Amino acid sequence: MKLGTIIACDEHIGQLEVMGITDNSTKVQDGFVFVDIHNNPQYRADAVRNGAVALVVQNKTNFKNQIIVENTVSAFCEMSANWFNNPADSLKLIGVTGTNGKTTITYLIKEILEAADKKVGVIGTIQNVICGEMMPTVNTTPNAFELNRLFAIMRDKGCEYAIMEVSSHALDMGRVDGLKFNAAVFTNLTQDHLDYHNDMESYYLAKKRLFNMCNNAVINIDNEYGKRLYNEISCNKTSISLENNAEYIAKSLNLQPTFAEYKLLTDKIEHIKVNVPGKFSVYNSLCAVAVADYLNIERDTIISALKEFSGVKGRAEVLSNTGDFTVIIDYAHTPDGLKNILKTFKECPKNRLIVLFGCGGDRDKTKRAAMGEIASIYADYVIVTSDNPRTEDPKAVISDIIKGVLPTKPHKIIENRADAIKFALSIAEKDDIIVLAGKGHETYQIIGKEKIHFDEREIVKQALS
Repeated sequence: MKLGTIIACDEHIGQLEVMGITDNSTKVQDGFVFVDIHNNPQYRADAVRNGAVALVVQNKTNFKNQIIVENTVSAFCEMSANWFNNPADSLKLIGVTGTNGKTTITYLIKEILEAADKKVGVIGTIQNVICGEMMPTVNTTPNAFELNRLFAIMRDKGCEYAIMEVSSHALDMGRVDGLKFNAAVFTNLTQDHLDYHNDMESYYLAKKRLFNMCNNAVINIDNEYGKRLYNEISCNKTSISLENNAEYIAKSLNLQPTFAEYKLLTDKIEHIKVNVPGKFSVYNSLCAVAVADYLNIERDTIISALKEFSGVKGRAEVLSNTGDFTVIIDYAHTPDGLKNILKTFKECPKNRLIVLFGCGGDRDKTKRAAMGEIASIYADYVIVTSDNPRTEDPKAVISDIIKGVLPTKPHKIIENRADAIKFALSIAEKDDIIVLAGKGHETYQIIGKEKIHFDEREIVKQALS
């Protein structure tokens, strides 16, 4: 492919034959173009040494074949789209952002669209799914090249819709620059990723960027940041709520251990049932209904699809077991996420609510004590353990969590997560509910810089057998 077909440049450079493009100097091969999104001289030198035929930079360098642009991140997005012949133009993009609920909402929308006989692709935290084919994922929102590669696969397979989780990191880093979303969803905003964003205002502003890139917005106005966002954006918008006046309102909630149902109030009253427990399932399904309405899906199809929805791996996932108690796996790894999942099962018929959780190392330390306090407020017994310690000492992470645990609450510290799970199962009594929080869909632990296989489902099954 000629360089001039993927980026505007001088004619002599434009005639260069390009074998690939990348923003990672370690992935440069002979004939590649390197886009220096970090403005790093060492990366440029490495790229040239690895065979780069041209550089895309923001400041002039000594390299002969260079293209100077105002913003290398935006240029990389544009080049990636052009490399795959602008695949997003053939798709209706739906973006979902927020601290909690992104994954479930994308799969709820997928369920609805497939019930309407639409071909769909999903990009997100757990995996990428294109017309039913599963593909592994690394980041919640991939970089621009990988994103356009996935869009191209969707286009070539005949997909009409691409539904994607859009993380605050991706928005802040410009990974989705240049995309236009048919619809975008704001779920909520609670404390998370402050190790990256530094403060909630920066976190909010990163999320807000998505709503400058969409035609239609669906916003949860029960969240203070959602209410603010609704008032600040100018695109076509609709609101969902359980507590305030909105276009989509849920009333008469019936929350059970295995499902949630409610009356949906729009221009009429309809009964909605979702086979996933918790008030958060009501919020998630309201968002999905509003998006489906934007896409002109018949309401009967929407309601039927929600009823058939069986949930998402690692999101309030009920494990089958041979005991007289229930074991739940959930991804809750933020204060709000932990509060939501524990409140869900606190309100269910049960004996005791036992929670097991930890916090990730090398990540936001400010949420650790808060999660310890939440666990001790809502659970009857708290087990504090390790999560993904990464390069941090697990004992130090646990120590931060314990500062928030109420001293009067029965609790136990077991650093080894597998041992902690086995202990939780060993103390379980009839009608107890055990919530294993934090790992969710993950089947690994990150210890040091190594990713080690660790599947809680296997540990539970082995322990119970």
